[in-house]
Amino acid sequence: MKRNNATLLAGLVLAAVLCACGLSLAQESPKTSGNPLFPGWYADPEVALFQGQYWIFPTLSVNFDDQTYFDCFSSKDLTTWQKHERILTNENVKWAKRAMWAPAVVQKDGKYYFFFAANDVHEGEVGGIGVAVADRPEGPYRDLLGKPLINDIVNGAQPIDQYVFLDDDGTYYMIYGGWRHCNIVKLKSDFTGLEPYEDGSYYREITPANYVEGPFMFKKDGKYYFMWSEGGWTGPNYCVAYAISDSIFGPFERIGKVIESDPDVAYGAGHHSLLHAPSGKWYAIYHRRPLEETHGNSRATCIEEMFFNEDGTIKPVRLTFEGVAPDPLQ
Repeated sequence: MKRNNATLLAGLVLAAVLCACGLSLAQESPKTSGNPLFPGWYADPEVALFQGQYWIFPTLSVNFDDQTYFDCFSSKDLTTWQKHERILTNENVKWAKRAMWAPAVVQKDGKYYFFFAANDVHEGEVGGIGVAVADRPEGPYRDLLGKPLINDIVNGAQPIDQYVFLDDDGTYYMIYGGWRHCNIVKLKSDFTGLEPYEDGSYYREITPANYVEGPFMFKKDGKYYFMWSEGGWTGPNYCVAYAISDSIFGPFERIGKVIESDPDVAYGAGHHSLLHAPSGKWYAIYHRRPLEETHGNSRATCIEEMFFNEDGTIKPVRLTFEGVAPDPLQ
């Protein structure tokens, strides 16, 4: 009993010393990013790795008439984010008036090219997909063309939600489309226009089953993974599905959902992008609506780690409040 008392006393003394030094006997849980990643209503996040930092370029999720500029966010570890305000505004794009959506950003030859949609364009109107350029990821960006890169509605696809994909042969493709149709086009090397395909056409439709909007593409182990959003963007059924093909043009046979609502976490999880970090980890960056929110524009940018099965298919992403652990860039 005396020995036990002595041991207890020694433990109490050690605890007191550690507490005085600001330490704890209990192991602290590692810091995580938390979800959402940053405050504010932001949606349609595009993630990229530029200049030794992670970057997220989202849509400002407010009324269409107030969507007149873009902010972006940077981080060195995926957990702490810095805001960069108004990196592109409609003051710098004379043809863009409202509804500026869904950035896609590419680094090429020391410049940063910022693809975006504007004006929620319909037949006979001016708008669609534009491109701006800057010397830094955080801008300021200026309009490259003075007009939309794609204005017309082709194959029923509203020109919005563009994603720029660089293939292994150095060709840049743009996959885009709303209104349940998706096109793929080949971009000129300076992004000032479109290149024709071998048959002289400029647009090919690659719409998979249940497609609505928000296309994304990546290549892994020689296969093309095509992802998209389904459902209504203001509703709880909004989600992300995917397909895999041997060709960039498909066919893309729908495999299943990857990101979707969790009634214990959030609703309307969709319109995502992916990051393959230098650490080898894969991350899904997406937007979702908190359970307590009902406003259609109340959307928050979040992150989760994504995993693959042995056969190359994607495991469903689990929605969390914790987000991810730090993944610092060296």
